[in-house]
Amino acid sequence: MRRELAAATHVLSSAPPAAARDPVLARYFDPTAAGAQWLGYLSSTGVYGDAAGAWVDETAPTGSGRRTDRAAADAAWLALGARVFRLPGIYGPGRSALDRVADGRAHRTGLTEQVFSRIHVDDIVSGVIAGFGGLPGAYNLADDRPSSQDDIVGFAARLLGVPPPPLVALADLSPMARGFYAENRRIANGKAKRLLGWSPRYGDYRAGLRSVNAISSPAITSAAPSIDSGAQR
Repeated sequence: MRRELAAATHVLSSAPPAAARDPVLARYFDPTAAGAQWLGYLSSTGVYGDAAGAWVDETAPTGSGRRTDRAAADAAWLALGARVFRLPGIYGPGRSALDRVADGRAHRTGLTEQVFSRIHVDDIVSGVIAGFGGLPGAYNLADDRPSSQDDIVGFAARLLGVPPPPLVALADLSPMARGFYAENRRIANGKAKRLLGWSPRYGDYRAGLRSVNAISSPAITSAAPSIDSGAQR
């Protein structure tokens, strides 16, 4: 791994932080000894923390939320001159609200004012490719329409022709899920549009989920019993 990284001209890391450090920088990659002409890092918009539903761009402070390790890794790659792509909730074929509704893991909370941004996997790819010609710095890659979890899950259920999943109380969710609902923000993507010439192909969850549904709609027949019985995540 070290030899390959040292010889690479372009390095894109998607490894999450582990044990409060970036594993690629800590174990495998010495930027001072490498010949890489381009560095990229897939980060998270979780580095911004809670914004009480406000729009957040790349000038916002980082490190105040629950993703402190990710914020530290984000800052380390920026210091090396990387293009840091901050990503919100990722979805695509095999990983979307359609799958969660189909297998009975989806739920609604009634928190219609709690919103978040999404990004289709194809739009991550196009954003990184656009970043090959961009200057070092942080770029938010997100869709154009932040929405509530209930809206997204409800739309997925309509696409699949099944009843919407049940409402659940936050107290009944896992600590990780409760942490997700504790943060509320809208991610602005204007910098990537202006400086990279990038624009999401799937500007909102409706376009993205329709595409996923057309490509690989989950099998409803096997999942219907768990949905009808009110199974929850």
